[in-house]
Amino acid sequence: MRWSSRLLVVFILCLIAVALPSLPAQALCDKPVIELLPGSGVPGTQLIVRGKRFETGKYIDMYYEGTIVSQGTKTSPTGDFSVGFPIPETCKGAHEVLVEVGSDGGTVRLETSFYATPGLTVAPARGPDRTTVTVTGHGFAKNEDGIEVMYYTGEDTYYRVAKDIEANASGYWQTTFETPDSERGEHKIDARGSISQTYDVKDATFQVIATITIDKSSGTTGESIAMTGTEFAPYEKGIQILFDGQPVATGIKADGQGGWEEAFDVPGMASGNYSVTAEGEYTLQQDLIGLSFEIKPYMLLSPDEGYVGMNVTVTGYGFAADEYVSIMYDTRQEATALTDRQGDFEASFSVPSSQHGEHKVTIGYSPGSIASATFTLESDPPDKPQLLSPSDGTRVGLKGGVTPTFEWSPVTDDSGVSYNFQIAASPDVTSAGEFTEPMISASGLTGTSFTVMEALPQGKYYWIVQAVDGAQNQGGWTPPGVFKVGLMPLWAFIVIIVAIVALFVALIRALVRRRRYYW
Repeated sequence: MRWSSRLLVVFILCLIAVALPSLPAQALCDKPVIELLPGSGVPGTQLIVRGKRFETGKYIDMYYEGTIVSQGTKTSPTGDFSVGFPIPETCKGAHEVLVEVGSDGGTVRLETSFYATPGLTVAPARGPDRTTVTVTGHGFAKNEDGIEVMYYTGEDTYYRVAKDIEANASGYWQTTFETPDSERGEHKIDARGSISQTYDVKDATFQVIATITIDKSSGTTGESIAMTGTEFAPYEKGIQILFDGQPVATGIKADGQGGWEEAFDVPGMASGNYSVTAEGEYTLQQDLIGLSFEIKPYMLLSPDEGYVGMNVTVTGYGFAADEYVSIMYDTRQEATALTDRQGDFEASFSVPSSQHGEHKVTIGYSPGSIASATFTLESDPPDKPQLLSPSDGTRVGLKGGVTPTFEWSPVTDDSGVSYNFQIAASPDVTSAGEFTEPMISASGLTGTSFTVMEALPQGKYYWIVQAVDGAQNQGGWTPPGVFKVGLMPLWAFIVIIVAIVALFVALIRALVRRRRYYW
């Protein structure tokens, strides 16, 4: 029993001895701490700063080499935080990271260091052979000189593509070069300088990929486009061209160098930009940089030349789908149409009266035009009519003051015909065939006769007629026809009247004398 009591006392004393040194250690674990993930790396690396055991809901300010890089974030309800930021351009070596967190007792400041190491970035990171790339160095030593860049075409084979480069005070530099001939796949790019060695530098890689090119970046439905492929697998089979994801050419085979060429027709689709790419047995779509092709709308006129009143069919391809379009002849709207799902349509219009020659027919969505074509209106002048009445040399009326009617033969023309008419007292005409001093003129006559409204005095007159078609083609003027107003001159008419009166008087006298004789 006595031994049991002693053992119990010893056990309690041991527990107290163990507990006493642990109390200060527990107090140390309650202090706030920060850590960096990662602790080193190339400038540009996303750095994560984690904090634990801070007061809850307190603002956090973070500095890198004295420059604030993050602010406004608060600690979590458990007093933790995790804040990320990209490492600024800084030279090789240790750089201070300072964290300030507010607290009820004042600001808590903790600092640590991030170690910047040299590394490379390349842009673009992939592309065809002989691509021009820009390589940028980060985290080299301050003002480090003698830097050179190596491009590896094999595991141990490289080209020195740049040299004598000098970094700035932040360890930053940049150079541009064209990649040497190299096989498809990833190729290492490395660098070294007077201080940094290749094993210090985080290298970059450039991926040589299969490439495709097309001879046109835009075109119309049905147009033939040539595509060329390079850096495909040697003798690769089953290559196909995809337009908006759909095959437009198949069964293509590469040659021994992985090259090929094939043509395809632009499919019937609405206007817009579409992806164009290719794939084969070993070359996937994601292995290529796809291309963009713009389908442009276009139109056809049938026929594209003719006469006034002709019916013209307009066919449009590659316009916006399910949209109304306006069809304009010069500046005048002649028809509208609704496109289908492929952006195609067909409509017609009658050629309006207009001047001979070329006319622009446009199609578009109001108010802008999208496509245009040319309609050529015939330029053949109509024939000359023949003057019918009054016939040449005819006298009209007994004396002046008459309004005669003139008639001529009809002229036919596909564009329709109207007539111009002139009367003059002189047969003199211009080089164009019209009278130099017309007394009466009329134009746009649709019939083949004309009655003057103004009475013509007695005299001699000349008249001409010209045919003009609906395309404003002017035929030649007829040779002047001549006619006279009045059967005879006035003095002759008076003489005849006087003579008749005298004869009448003489007859009466003779009759009177004869009666006297019988009586």
